[in-house]
Amino acid sequence: MLQLNDVHTWYGSVHALRGVSLTVGEGEIVSLLGGNACGKSTTMKTILGWVKPRSGEVIFGGQRITGKRPPQIVDAGIAPVLERRRMFPQLTVRENLMMGAWRRRDTAGIAKDIDKMAEIFPVTASRAGQAAGTLSGGEQQMVAMARALMARPKLLIMDEPSMGLSPKFVRTIFDLIIELNRREGLSILVVEQNANMALSIASRGYVLQTGEVVIADTADALLNNPQMQKAYLGIA
Repeated sequence: MLQLNDVHTWYGSVHALRGVSLTVGEGEIVSLLGGNACGKSTTMKTILGWVKPRSGEVIFGGQRITGKRPPQIVDAGIAPVLERRRMFPQLTVRENLMMGAWRRRDTAGIAKDIDKMAEIFPVTASRAGQAAGTLSGGEQQMVAMARALMARPKLLIMDEPSMGLSPKFVRTIFDLIIELNRREGLSILVVEQNANMALSIASRGYVLQTGEVVIADTADALLNNPQMQKAYLGIA
């Protein structure tokens, strides 16, 4: 589904990604892990076309998307759920969902998907007319997920879905990620600092340090890796 081959991305003189290679298979949940400033967000931005790699390639669905503009990448079937939700705070919940469908012209299909989002995320129906900025963090995260799904993606990229949420809502959000994967067959790349939670729902994971993939393995193997346990899981 998604493949990064030896991707190098720079910010001016800063070499942010140093030969990153990773894959996400069809219908697979994959975690991209690491601490602050390790390159996780730059990897996501490179996939989405927000920054262009200096070398290497990004392939999606067998097609090279390196250098394409973000709207073209959304059209290809990739949608992000952004860090800290990034609601349009003055718009209603329903209007935020409609923003997720801004590239679509199938009015009947959009209406059907609005109803589908209400089934998966009841808050999108119960708070449909409420300004999105007045919702709690957990509620906004659900709206952000629903908004991304309105683009009918094949791959969902979730950037730090646990950030700023209570433990209860973190569990709820990760349960919803599992449900979306099972129900919709979505491929999902979870970009996350909370290694325990991310690996608990993933089949595989990659660990970044200073822009390089330093560990890549199955989720179970990573959870039992002494280097992972010491650096990311709080186990001495």
